[in-house]
Amino acid sequence: MSRVDTRNRYVPVRLGELNTQTRWVLERARAQEPEFLPHVMLRVRDVMRTDFPQADGSEPVREVGRLMARQDLDLVPIVSSGALTGVMTERALARRYIRESREPSELDAPTNVSAIVKVLQGEVLAGSDNEVSGQIWCMAMDVGALPTEIGPGDVVVVGNRDDAQRAAIDLGVGLLVVSNGAQPTPETVAQAQEQGVPVVTSPLDSYVTARMITLSAPCRALMDPNPLTVRPDDLLSDVADEVKEVHYRAAVAVDARRHPIGLVTRVDLVSPRPRRVLLVDHAEQAQSVLGVEQAEIVEILDHHHIGSIETTVPVRATFDPVGSTSTLVIERFRQNGMEPSGPSARMLLGAIMSDTVILNSPTTTERDWAAVEYLGRVLAMDPMAFGREMFEQTSDLEGVDADSIVSRDLKEYEIPGGHTIGIAQVETVGQGVDSRKAELLAAMDRVRERSGFAIYALMVTDIMAKDTDLYVSGDPAPLESAFGTDAVDSVIRLPGVMSRKKQVAPKVLAAL
Repeated sequence: MSRVDTRNRYVPVRLGELNTQTRWVLERARAQEPEFLPHVMLRVRDVMRTDFPQADGSEPVREVGRLMARQDLDLVPIVSSGALTGVMTERALARRYIRESREPSELDAPTNVSAIVKVLQGEVLAGSDNEVSGQIWCMAMDVGALPTEIGPGDVVVVGNRDDAQRAAIDLGVGLLVVSNGAQPTPETVAQAQEQGVPVVTSPLDSYVTARMITLSAPCRALMDPNPLTVRPDDLLSDVADEVKEVHYRAAVAVDARRHPIGLVTRVDLVSPRPRRVLLVDHAEQAQSVLGVEQAEIVEILDHHHIGSIETTVPVRATFDPVGSTSTLVIERFRQNGMEPSGPSARMLLGAIMSDTVILNSPTTTERDWAAVEYLGRVLAMDPMAFGREMFEQTSDLEGVDADSIVSRDLKEYEIPGGHTIGIAQVETVGQGVDSRKAELLAAMDRVRERSGFAIYALMVTDIMAKDTDLYVSGDPAPLESAFGTDAVDSVIRLPGVMSRKKQVAPKVLAAL
């Protein structure tokens, strides 16, 4: 489909374990095993935003706040060496901006002089890139009335008052910031150098300078250190309530190394687009993937009866009575002027031969024959020999445990009353499984009870004799009525019957 429709990406998946025949065909085709799809319910990865900023924990609060404002974000992940350590939120910033106190302002965490210079867009005149962590003072009073609390580690903001600048240096403050773009005298700078006090100029007035210094602290000081995190494969239904309840209404999606890879916000949870699926070779909800009723079905390609699948919008649906859905796939290739690759051609040939039992099934049509002849030409091989080899190599049930046999090629069908029946099928080549009847029926009973089937049946089809033994777990009466013959020791003999789709399922469903 990706070659026909280049606008979308198509991913082949399987809905169950691969049987022996399928594995044989994949190996012959040198094709990779399709990924197992456990469900199509929405996951975090289906709605998360992958384009989002993040900040290192050393970044100033001011810079992270500006980043959030520019991108209209409620939060930004904070990382250290790439790993999530917290989130900066609007609430934290708002509280920092409106914090009220009669005490002097102070830095929320030790802050480098260089970070303060960056936020102020100022200039360093003296001293090294020390770390300061004290209070922030605006010296607007006479130098003779300076608070006695001013001391080492504090930051002092003062205008073009040489006496106040020198007094701050004498007090041994951690940083002297000269506001309004004023330049201290060379003597003052020399005094600061001698006493090891860094001096910085700021183009801002004293009030704004002091406020901006408080926002120079590293953002890790204000971040929430315990953010709500999710994994990309978490079900959206499992995390939605948590996202809605946390005050910043978001979660950070992280990988195995705790690196942020996405954001999920409350907005993303409102009417998210469902996963899109194309159903192939089935149209029964019971046969499909878990959660298919929540998915957007974009197309159905099938050769069975129209099942219980419902769609909310019109979709392209093909229900064409050929022997194999793979015949329909080949016809799509040819209608679009394309030829399948070698691996694809072998897989398609194996599927047709399996579905039609080497073109012997009563469901086989001239179109199936034409598809097989076409694939023989594409692969330059004898398709009938390929089919015989496939059955001979994969139909030997000796050594296969009973649970595996009775679960092969299982189809589930919904019947009136809200019940479900299961019909599995295995093919044999000349040898039966009569000697294991008791073992197989016991295994079928376990499957029926475990899965809640009303009836569980196993078709044991001999492709050489072209007949089927129908093993029954549960009340055999409806099946006896459907086929007009009695079960003997829970087995109904069906001469000439090979097709579940055409000869068994319709009669069983009609009887129920």
